[in-house]
Amino acid sequence: MLLGSAAFALAGPARAAEPSRDDAGRALDFLKHPVARVFPAGPPAAILLYTLAPDLLLGWPRAIRPAEKPYLLPQAADLPEVGRLTGRGNTANLEAVLTLKPDLILDVGSTAETYRSLADRVQGQTGIPYALLDGRLASAPATYRSLGRLIGRDAEPPAVLAEGILATMRERVSTVPEEKRPRVYLARGPRGLETARAGSINVEALTLMGAVDVAGPGGGLAQVSPEDVVAWAPEVIVALDPAFAAAARQDPLWRATPALRANRLHVSPSLPFGWVDFPPSVNRLIGLWWLGKILYPSLFPKDIRGIARDLYRRLYHVTPDDPALDRVLAGAL
Repeated sequence: MLLGSAAFALAGPARAAEPSRDDAGRALDFLKHPVARVFPAGPPAAILLYTLAPDLLLGWPRAIRPAEKPYLLPQAADLPEVGRLTGRGNTANLEAVLTLKPDLILDVGSTAETYRSLADRVQGQTGIPYALLDGRLASAPATYRSLGRLIGRDAEPPAVLAEGILATMRERVSTVPEEKRPRVYLARGPRGLETARAGSINVEALTLMGAVDVAGPGGGLAQVSPEDVVAWAPEVIVALDPAFAAAARQDPLWRATPALRANRLHVSPSLPFGWVDFPPSVNRLIGLWWLGKILYPSLFPKDIRGIARDLYRRLYHVTPDDPALDRVLAGAL
């Protein structure tokens, strides 16, 4: 059982907004206030908006699954699937967006020219303001404040929370000499053979925690072989798929890695959203504490259950009880 910690419209009263500009520097002068309906262009935007102002969310790019619903406010968890305008597998069309009559389309991620052009095109075709915000994990405090200005809500509580988490991580990791930082492999997919190279948004949390990405630099996702992983000799493996983790623990090839020999294969929690990757939004703030726990146990001795319970309350607006936390942390420690 999970206990709701607040009413659905819990982000505070609307306030007068400043002249509107997004993180790409694009003017949104025709954004009307108060903002009452927001269409998320992709999962990172939906999660960011939910944590700040769940009452403004029109729906989810992908419908919330039954296992995820207990960790979100009921009214939000039951919102419809609206598809996505950006990222892999775009499923929303502009006619469907117009039917929902949003006051704002929100996109969170890269602010590079490709995405600025998309924002300009959609905004021009729909006549709906399209805000593009910085999705980098290190920018989370500023991104919260940008969103707060756009929608007329007080974003200081989550912004300050994010600042505190990021500062704590940097301070503790800075005490670890470079040569003692763990070599880590991020195992994506059911076979664990998709990974992300250093510089990719998918490993931002690991990079911030000082982990050495054994797949090397270059950014983006990569397909590799089990022999590649064995040759890289990771000291820690972070898996996204529990089925892969279970299979790897029985596979002689994977068991040849230092990570498996030291029992340091960990499954990233994923309820209601991934703690390390997928999707890359503010959900990763919670995962930083968990990564600290598995990468540097002596630097992060505090019980992760208490930290997770508090952060779920503050970000997801529910307080998970012990059985709910057991489900979240299964295979993680």
